[in-house]
Amino acid sequence: MNKLVLSLTLILNVFFYQNINAQGTIVDVAVGNEDFTTLVAALKAADLVSALQGEGPFTVFAPTNEAFAKIDAKTLNSLLEEEQKTALSNILTYHVVAGKFTATDVVAALKKGKGMVELKALNGQILTVMQKDGKIWLKDVNGNVSEIIATDVMGSNGVIHVIDTVAMPK
Repeated sequence: MNKLVLSLTLILNVFFYQNINAQGTIVDVAVGNEDFTTLVAALKAADLVSALQGEGPFTVFAPTNEAFAKIDAKTLNSLLEEEQKTALSNILTYHVVAGKFTATDVVAALKKGKGMVELKALNGQILTVMQKDGKIWLKDVNGNVSEIIATDVMGSNGVIHVIDTVAMPK
């Protein structure tokens, strides 16, 4: 039953976010979607746009505007300032994994890992993907969790999985 619920959730998420699939890079996909305006602004502030337009492949766990809104406004605004570029870059690269891991790949890894798999982010820290209550979650190194609310938003150089909370590195 859990497998059926998980499969249906992933299928519905793909259908729901089908309108943001594109032929461009993962950055082009993000730029073309109004749910990612804060992410795009942060990528620009951290000078990461060109890196994520590269060959890849990349898997990006992309926080929505609502995810960024969970961060205190003062803190978020300070992260976008020039002197915080290193800290912002650390946060953003924590959301990116080298390689293209589709929902099918993640589900297979979760099955093999008995409901949990660790991924090394570009900033060198570990993200844990886990299955719980028929949903897929991303857990950061601080123990905070984010639900993966949409999967397999394809770009020419990778894939985006949409998350509802910003993951925070150490």
